[in-house]
Amino acid sequence: MKVNPVRVNASPFIGQHCETTATGTLLGQLGTHLSEPMLFGLGQGLGFVFWNMKTMPFPFIGGRIKPDLLTANIAHHLGMELRVQETSSRTKAWEGVKSLLDAGKAVGLKLDCFHLDYFTDPIHFAGHYVAILGYNEQSAFLVDTVQQGSQVVTSLQSLERARNERGPMSSRNLWYTLEKCAPEGHTAQALERAVRAAIRSNAAEYLQPPIKNLGYQGIEKASREIVKWFDRTDDRTEFAAAATLMERAGTGGALFRNLYRDFLLEAAELTGAEPIGAAHAEFVAIAQNWSEISALFEQVAQTGERQDILQAAERLRELSVVEKSAMQHLAAV
Repeated sequence: MKVNPVRVNASPFIGQHCETTATGTLLGQLGTHLSEPMLFGLGQGLGFVFWNMKTMPFPFIGGRIKPDLLTANIAHHLGMELRVQETSSRTKAWEGVKSLLDAGKAVGLKLDCFHLDYFTDPIHFAGHYVAILGYNEQSAFLVDTVQQGSQVVTSLQSLERARNERGPMSSRNLWYTLEKCAPEGHTAQALERAVRAAIRSNAAEYLQPPIKNLGYQGIEKASREIVKWFDRTDDRTEFAAAATLMERAGTGGALFRNLYRDFLLEAAELTGAEPIGAAHAEFVAIAQNWSEISALFEQVAQTGERQDILQAAERLRELSVVEKSAMQHLAAV
């Protein structure tokens, strides 16, 4: 039997990072329209992780908090109800999403982007997010980042494989929706309170990492580990791949520091708080330094010069101190 196409009444959020793009689309359907930097900041998104395992092709350098937490924090600070569901059943996974779409509700999905038809250079990454706004007999209509085309289409079969994939950062066919539960949460005063609370919480988590691979301690550790990485690998292109992930793989540039820099500017204008304005000025320089480190990684891939990786290591040591100082200022706003 032919299935009539279903499309919900929602506009795609235009964003650079996958989770803010997906969640921004869901928020837009509810009438909440905030910038991507503001969503990233309310999500307490800034972080750092240096992770290296024998099963990994090269060390992972990340600049945000764990997947799923960003949306949970946004919902908390905006007074939204976040409803998350998972299942090991592929059939139930699609039926759950389909019933919401049939009811006119935009839905967020977490999946492995490797299987999506529109990814031209796919890699396995099971912490990717999209919003789904409709379907027909063969295809799903998705919202992804600007880099991936924003309004995109993939087959239902590929979507099923992507949602069911296992691996690091994966979930069991996870889908989520947002509902308003605090109408007063969108006043200017409520937003100012939410911004201050999000900044304090993000700073506290950043400054007190449970392990030394995270936060400013992770940056300091990375300054040592990248030299060891350089000395043991014969494939210098690994550094170019790392640079791409840091600068262009949905991070907004500068390992998410551009997004947090712009959030702090909005936050300073909203609150008038001098410490936030001062931290914004610090993050202007911090973001520039991260982009320059990415450029040094690319230079390492081209020249193989040890002096380039030593320079990158020194910049990381400096950034560990500077980011710690900036976040200490923000912890008291």
